[in-house]
Amino acid sequence: MRKSELQDLGVGNFYNTYLNTLGDVNLMESLYEGKEWFMDFIKELPLEKLGYAYAENKWTIAEVLIHIIDTERIFQYRAFRFSRNDKMELPGFDQDQYITESNSLNRKKEDILEEYLAVRNSTITLFKNLGNDQLCRIGTASGIQWSVATLGFTISGHQRHHANILRDKYL
Repeated sequence: MRKSELQDLGVGNFYNTYLNTLGDVNLMESLYEGKEWFMDFIKELPLEKLGYAYAENKWTIAEVLIHIIDTERIFQYRAFRFSRNDKMELPGFDQDQYITESNSLNRKKEDILEEYLAVRNSTITLFKNLGNDQLCRIGTASGIQWSVATLGFTISGHQRHHANILRDKYL
């Protein structure tokens, strides 16, 4: 499925920020290519910069990386539930609380990379085994209607959005 095929398959305006970082990409290509360039991006980060924040009350680079992983894990779970035709509304999550509890400042870059790779490989495995009918299924999370495909594209766009912020404000 291509991003241009999403049409009205559900997403709130806030998340369009992430979708707009992507061109008219194929969902699976965006997940595979995103994995490759993001792994290289993490590998190239200077070790001494992981604890750096560009301003007071801003996340460190390590915290941003963990946030990307946490969010992918949550959106993947939502996509899984909705793809299985689960109609139960899913709650949101407090990203700041998740970061506070992430132990990110004590994490090694290799550990962050390992976790990212495990989560992204799981995301790829989930989405590559979904049919078009499952990709088009709608569910509600955080009070917003989402299609399964939109969650996949949002995973890719969210990662790209935060990588752009890291490049522009941190590096």
